[in-house]
Amino acid sequence: MENKEPRKNEKEKTIPASRMTAYIGVFTALALLLSYIESLIPVFLAVPGVKLGLANLVTIVALFKLGVLPAAGISLCRILLSGILFGNLTMILYSLAGATLSLLVMWALKHCRIFFVTGVSIAGAVAHNAGQLAVAAFLLENGSMFYYMCVLAISGAVSGLLIGLLAGSIIRRIRI
Repeated sequence: MENKEPRKNEKEKTIPASRMTAYIGVFTALALLLSYIESLIPVFLAVPGVKLGLANLVTIVALFKLGVLPAAGISLCRILLSGILFGNLTMILYSLAGATLSLLVMWALKHCRIFFVTGVSIAGAVAHNAGQLAVAAFLLENGSMFYYMCVLAISGAVSGLLIGLLAGSIIRRIRI
């Protein structure tokens, strides 16, 4: 059964269900492509776990243009597909934890209208690292891992800033 209810974006324009499905498919494919590209880019830092977060660019644009539920669906599909294609079950678990916390924080900040796109992106990147670190601490039964959060918060803020600036530019330019 196809949902005939149109969705609304942040400007309260209705998006027909068939068009929304097409947007979600295109955004998911783009997020998967960016995940693959990011897996090819070596990050030469002495800090393990630091990534650019290119695929999060798609999630942020989807959050602002399509809404939280489509953004969550896109993120979930991207994580499952990239985990199956380029990673493993552990990678999927870490990514799901990080993406869930990140999306919740970004949605809350967007909904409260406290920050613009760049601030939302920075908070989302730091939250993503916190979610992954929480899973690592749980799985390894080692709470002292949270000392590593300072380093991850700085790297997350830098990558969140870059992704946020790019996402803001894209959000202003595309019409959905």
